[in-house]
Amino acid sequence: MSPLDQPAPGTDEDRGFGPSHEAPPVRDFLDRSRFPVDPWKLTEVRYDSSDLGLTETVFAVGNGYLGLRGNVEEGRDSHTHGTFVNGFHETWPIQHAEEAYGFARVGQTIVNAPDAKIIRLYVDDEPLLLSVADLLGYERSLDLREGVLRRSLLWRTPSGKRVRIDSTRMVSLAQKHLAIMTFEVTLLDDSSPVAISSQILNRQDGEDEYHVRASAMGEGRVGEGADPRKAERLQRRVLEPQEQLGEPDTGRVALGFRCAESGMTLAVMADHDLQTENMVTSRVVTGDDLAKTTFRIAAEPGVPIRLTKTVAYHTSRGVPSRELLDRCRRTLDRVREQGVEQQTSDQRAWLDDFWARADVEVPGQPEIQQAIRWNLFSIVQASARAEGQGIPAKGVTGSGYGGHYFWDTEVYVMPFLTYTTPSAARNALRFRYSLLDAARRRADQLAQKGALFPWRTINGEEASAYYAAGTAQYHIDADIAYALSQYIGATGDTEFLDRQGIDIFVETARLWADLGFWRSEEGGTFHIHSVTGPDEYTTVVNDNLYTNVMARFNLRRAAEAVRTLQHANPTAYAAAAERLSITDEEVEEWGRAARGMSIPFDEHLGIHPQDSHFLEREMWDLDHTPLDSRPLLLHYHPLVIYRFQVLKQADVVLALFLQGEDFTPEQKRADFEYYDPITTGDSTLSAVVQSIIAAEVGYHDLAYRYFLSALFVDLADRHGNTSDGVHVASTGGVWSAVATGFGGFRDLGAGQWCIDPRLPDDWESLTYRVTLRGTRVRVTVRPDELDLTVEAGDGHLVFDVRGSEVVVGPGEPVTVALSGQGPRLEGEPPNPAGTRRSDGTVITAIVPGA
Repeated sequence: MSPLDQPAPGTDEDRGFGPSHEAPPVRDFLDRSRFPVDPWKLTEVRYDSSDLGLTETVFAVGNGYLGLRGNVEEGRDSHTHGTFVNGFHETWPIQHAEEAYGFARVGQTIVNAPDAKIIRLYVDDEPLLLSVADLLGYERSLDLREGVLRRSLLWRTPSGKRVRIDSTRMVSLAQKHLAIMTFEVTLLDDSSPVAISSQILNRQDGEDEYHVRASAMGEGRVGEGADPRKAERLQRRVLEPQEQLGEPDTGRVALGFRCAESGMTLAVMADHDLQTENMVTSRVVTGDDLAKTTFRIAAEPGVPIRLTKTVAYHTSRGVPSRELLDRCRRTLDRVREQGVEQQTSDQRAWLDDFWARADVEVPGQPEIQQAIRWNLFSIVQASARAEGQGIPAKGVTGSGYGGHYFWDTEVYVMPFLTYTTPSAARNALRFRYSLLDAARRRADQLAQKGALFPWRTINGEEASAYYAAGTAQYHIDADIAYALSQYIGATGDTEFLDRQGIDIFVETARLWADLGFWRSEEGGTFHIHSVTGPDEYTTVVNDNLYTNVMARFNLRRAAEAVRTLQHANPTAYAAAAERLSITDEEVEEWGRAARGMSIPFDEHLGIHPQDSHFLEREMWDLDHTPLDSRPLLLHYHPLVIYRFQVLKQADVVLALFLQGEDFTPEQKRADFEYYDPITTGDSTLSAVVQSIIAAEVGYHDLAYRYFLSALFVDLADRHGNTSDGVHVASTGGVWSAVATGFGGFRDLGAGQWCIDPRLPDDWESLTYRVTLRGTRVRVTVRPDELDLTVEAGDGHLVFDVRGSEVVVGPGEPVTVALSGQGPRLEGEPPNPAGTRRSDGTVITAIVPGA
């Protein structure tokens, strides 16, 4: 029997909230009669139209550049049609209710691209519509090893004829611009006329409803009860038709468009290959918003009809769409030459290599194993071919957050990429570097030196209309510097550091040195005021602990990088010094500011206040806040929330994780015990961090519950908005929760790595991989021992395993005996509900929202 018990759905417990708001129950969150367990597939064996938004997201396919939501092939019976190209966006003027200098001026939103997924079927002129079809059989599966979405139907038509339909959908990981679909129809009983209509449809003026949305406070309207996590709709035409192509002889069709305001261009082209022994005629029709190839078949029973549709998408910031059509043509011509079989073989080879580097294995836990792999595959689909672009918060699976890039990438996604797929991590950092000039301009707009990276953006300009929870989150500079430092330390890529990374370090350090100020009356302390930390329920505060801790790191690391470059590569240093006007005096000032950084600490409570006035606020009574008033941001004015001690997501606790060496074990535990009960988990970014620190400070049962909550964020739609796209940061955090939480791996910087595992009680073992300085090590944790094995590379690596130095090299596997699992408080939540802190406030444990 599975260790994951399943209470009845629809209860408070099912939503993750017990009567005392404790951590979620240890259980599976999926209906296994519909979604059976398979360690390498996500499979659906019963069609259900009640949660189309969820299934369209979790069955999406993409490669980081192009994404196709899991809409049905027939193009109808959908929640939200979606085809997305990373970075392809429209712009619009942000209309502020009251203007002020330096507010973001131009909004950006990802554009729902013309949809090439549509393949409609008619038998006896009756359309296949799943919502009303008599389905004798149904199965849909996303194969995580092959990167292919498959669907198999057995349909009984209104006249009683049985028809088998098998289809596949793949977005190529080997060829960035390519998608391949197959659609096979076989009559099982009688002959019938069959029509297959393969389409490219732009839903602005096409047959179906058009879905393009824009960020809050744009051309749409943010009204009562609006969800700021969603994107508003643009109330005008976005894509202007430029080109149409139809080739009756080949069945090739194409459309080209230009965004009305951003000027970005797009072309999409489809090839068709129909194979059957039945009689076939075809017809091509093109227009401004529709290009379709229709095949009419005199179908005989038992004679299959197989359509292969290959599609290419190309976009540009301004190249005419006619030229993009030429690029599409070259992509599809290459596929014709190589064959579709080669593309599917290349896809499997790409993923074989990926899983060899990145797989996480949890034997004996099939539900968890399946969910972990789906989460890791989702990171691939968001990042693999995002070359030249960032990694959107929803990847290319939905329009949530307008397709914007946030700090999520650097803190939650980059660790996974850095330690498993460093080439993708490098691409993400190069994208940030490409925004450096825009970040310099943004800093200047806010009267600061250096560079301030935008809180949310697509094209490099700040797109956050609400500065208090947007621009004020200056910590994004330090988050980017942190990811850069982590990448350099893990890879040794000094070439990138010397040419581009050093610029990021220098300009972000300058921002902090200029933003902060000295207070001599406090013995010379450095303060940073009027900022917002990760917790967006507490905004524009002084000395936010997370911000100050990360800024201190940023200043230290920048000074270290400049000095190292000066001595190790004088030529590169001379070029950087000239390019950036670096002086020894300012580098010294960075070091002084780091040493003098104000780090709030309350001696009475023995904790780090989230900011200088946090403890002065009233406690929010979460115990008596009804579930239908969660998340708080959808039910309370910001000013109401800002007056209380209540957290949207981990803030101080995140600092404990990212800069753990700066805190004592006692401080970590005290901080966790204080903040965990007042963290609502209204953000999907929280549970993974709470899991990691809970494991470290001894609350292992709680750590496991938080981990499960994060693991099923999207698969079980635990926050009610998976329909807007995958929570990519949460999927990245799942890897961190496994590898750094339970697996105990930590990177201390400068080539220092340690492993201190804390395996969940009912796991027999855990295996994960990390690639360091070009050498891949497989780490296997069991209750009483740790195995280290070099799987690839020729380097020797040194790890600190619970205070002992362990060296592992090629052909030299190491087994280390483990005694215990560190501090542990069996079955006891931190500060159990009803206990009191020393200041007299009553504590109630809170968990992530549904």
